[in-house]
Amino acid sequence: MQTQRLLGLLLVLALLVTLNRAVITSASDESSPEGPATTQPADGQAQQAIIIDHTCTDLSKIPDYWIEQAKEQLRLSYGHTSHGSQPVSGMGVLRDDPSYGGLYDFNTSGAIVSGTLSLDDYTPSGDLGHYGDTSWADRTRTYLNSPGTGSSRNVVVWSWCGGVSDNTPAGIDAYLAAMDQLETEYPDVTFVYMTGHLDGTGVSGDLNVNNNQIRDYCIANNKVLFDFADIESYDPDGNYYLDLAANDYCSYDSDGNGTRESNWANEWCAAHPGECSSCSCAHSRPLNCDLKAGAFWWMLARLAGWDGGVAEEGESHKGASIGAPVNGQTVTYTIVVRDFTTTTQLTDRVPTGLSYLPGTLTATMGTITETDAPTLRWSGNLSATPAVTVTYAVTVSTTTTTPQFITNTAFIVAPDQQPIAASARIIVNGYTVYLPLVMKNR
Repeated sequence: MQTQRLLGLLLVLALLVTLNRAVITSASDESSPEGPATTQPADGQAQQAIIIDHTCTDLSKIPDYWIEQAKEQLRLSYGHTSHGSQPVSGMGVLRDDPSYGGLYDFNTSGAIVSGTLSLDDYTPSGDLGHYGDTSWADRTRTYLNSPGTGSSRNVVVWSWCGGVSDNTPAGIDAYLAAMDQLETEYPDVTFVYMTGHLDGTGVSGDLNVNNNQIRDYCIANNKVLFDFADIESYDPDGNYYLDLAANDYCSYDSDGNGTRESNWANEWCAAHPGECSSCSCAHSRPLNCDLKAGAFWWMLARLAGWDGGVAEEGESHKGASIGAPVNGQTVTYTIVVRDFTTTTQLTDRVPTGLSYLPGTLTATMGTITETDAPTLRWSGNLSATPAVTVTYAVTVSTTTTTPQFITNTAFIVAPDQQPIAASARIIVNGYTVYLPLVMKNR
């Protein structure tokens, strides 16, 4: 009996190292946006810098899977005043657009609701202040240490509202040091750094100098940066306006006469009818809020595990709803297949130790077949649909009472493509082990 318990402990410890709800493997490269590789854990600080700038605003490049993962994993607080409301205003447009089918749902109360991003907006109160003021850091500690919503947060975002323009290098250093100290005190929380909004002083102005100080620090120290200023320095086509004295309203000096008589957001929207919202965007134009909303979701997808790449042809992943079930428990498997441009076939044989629950095989498109269960099949053409999600449920029916790994693999084939094997591993009858939390000073 002691030997069995020791085996159980070892298996669970191994699982803790490799398992995030369930071990997910993919035949695609580890840099795949649908693969399990990440540069950022769901909780805690970045392992390498994550810089969210004007190149990170195109929602169509973010796999839906990682949007869903962001909603499932992340619990945000966002302290800001008027300028900082811009990303949330743009996110509201996405949330309220019925064509997205609830994909971008979020709340601003911090409530934890399935299928909805939990965002405690305007919390803690205020913004990042001026002249090296770090009172916001104390408000953050009070919030995170309090029972209720604050104690459930794993991402904290703070925004400036003019406090970078009138700041000094010493004041910026105080901001950076305060953020770093919070990261030390709360290692399971991701703290998002931010640059300050444009003020029309151009490339050589104090604002850009101070923003560059923040950027350089974040890159050198593997931080997460939402580059507020960079996003509003470019239009969606990549045209640059900071060197034309652009300000937060998206106005710029088009002819060098010292007057900002043009507005890049208005111009771009006029040239692209139907592509800009009409939301109320504090101190700015609706397009600026639209772009910041896309960038904000991009950041959240990165924090949830997306690597920021663009899916290549033939991607797949598989996951299990429960990583460590017991006999008799129901487990739901989810397989996502994307970016094949020809007829694609999926075959999944439920392994020994699991029993398929008849009638639970579903797919968001294509044809499903369960008549040969425990061998399950799906086929379809993804040329008109970027991805298909296939799900089914099983019950754990292994006869052993000792811990046991069960790997469940689906095979995806398409003409002129290498077959893909997407696997998920669970551990059955594992023992629960509570490990001590060891904190090490930096």
